[in-house]
Amino acid sequence: MPAFAQEDLYTIDDIYALPDGTRAELIDGQMYMMAPPSRIHQTIARELFSSINSYIKSKGGPCEPFFAPFAVFLNKDDTNYVEPDISVICDRSKLTDKGCLGAPDWIIEIVSPGSRRMDYFIKLFKYRTSGVREYWIVDPDKKRVVVYDFESEDTWDYTFSESVGSRIYSDLFINFPDIAEFLK
Repeated sequence: MPAFAQEDLYTIDDIYALPDGTRAELIDGQMYMMAPPSRIHQTIARELFSSINSYIKSKGGPCEPFFAPFAVFLNKDDTNYVEPDISVICDRSKLTDKGCLGAPDWIIEIVSPGSRRMDYFIKLFKYRTSGVREYWIVDPDKKRVVVYDFESEDTWDYTFSESVGSRIYSDLFINFPDIAEFLK
């Protein structure tokens, strides 16, 4: 019986060994290189983070938002490392100087042309199985936001002409028409 060739699995050490300025993510030992974000991507990330951060500050509580690049070690192992565009962590015991050890409560990814497959498929599955509670995919090309509530196993689909409500914060709504104004 012939032996199957074993794929090389990368670890977090390989991520940290990349040349300065090179960004990559690691999912189940597979390395995925990341391109620099576009202006539209950065604008959406800025506006989302600003709204979420202001809301959390006004409410108090244990949750803390972070924006990329922020290291998330999803499974507390050395073969899973992601840098979500926005992460909200409510269990502060997961936070270290290196980043977040374990799944954030809420992750937002903003789709770039090169990240479509990653955001809609690979990360969707990984985030669901690692314990993320809520996942938003913000797609500037389609002007669409898909919200996954992994706790209730519900999914909602919105356009950039609607307000989008968080599931972990019942009174937090992001007004996407306001964000869309910055994209013109």
